[in-house]
Amino acid sequence: MKDNEDEPLLVAEGLTKRYGRQTGCQDVSFELYEGEVIAVVGESGSGKSTLLQMLCAQMEATSGRVLYRKRDGVMCDLAAMDEAERRFLARTDWGYVHQDPTIGLRMAISAGGNVGERLMAVGQRHYGRIRGTATSWLNRVEIDPVRIDDSPRTYSGGMRQRLQIARNLVTEPRLVLLDEPTGGLDVSVQARLLDLLRGLVADLKLSAVVVTHDLAVARLLSHRIMVMRGGKVIESGLTDQVLDDPREPYTQLLVASILPL
Repeated sequence: MKDNEDEPLLVAEGLTKRYGRQTGCQDVSFELYEGEVIAVVGESGSGKSTLLQMLCAQMEATSGRVLYRKRDGVMCDLAAMDEAERRFLARTDWGYVHQDPTIGLRMAISAGGNVGERLMAVGQRHYGRIRGTATSWLNRVEIDPVRIDDSPRTYSGGMRQRLQIARNLVTEPRLVLLDEPTGGLDVSVQARLLDLLRGLVADLKLSAVVVTHDLAVARLLSHRIMVMRGGKVIESGLTDQVLDDPREPYTQLLVASILPL
């Protein structure tokens, strides 16, 4: 069965996460289509990262479910998949870019090894082809290929983040989850990384969910936006529409705090 682009790639239905009496995320629902980028914005503690972790089954929801349309067109409930199925999807169909690249990289192996490891996880075994693909991707994320055998420990923060992006995208995933991808970087490095991400997402026709506290990042990367506060989505819509004419007082405060990149 071929993919039906009129159907969503990912569906969240009533996602809720409770920690005893505290609620990390409450009744969040949305649909994500192929080639679409949704930004989830809000201050620290608003539930953004909790939502992201539930979307890829890193965290179990208290209630609600996540549906994912596989390459054969079948819509599957992530909670109903076994661990092996979810690991396979994580290696092939999904990418996850952490704010701290040391979490998303293997710091004890070379830059090329980080990219090649993901290729080997999907069955590639020819050393020359793996190294060639890794070299090509280092070029693509603006890392000099002469650094292919260097440890990520010798890379700057921005270079580590670009390497993490290469590691995630080398297997041509359909869905990428990004958790504060520019957090902790200085302004000039942020701008360069955002330009790179925007280009890659468009070229590869990726679907993505971007978690960020920075509305300038959301405006540059996303088609739609969800504003979270206290674990709830309080406003959502087309990114430019929400940021240019926010309805909620909280969103208005966030918009007023935007600083140019």
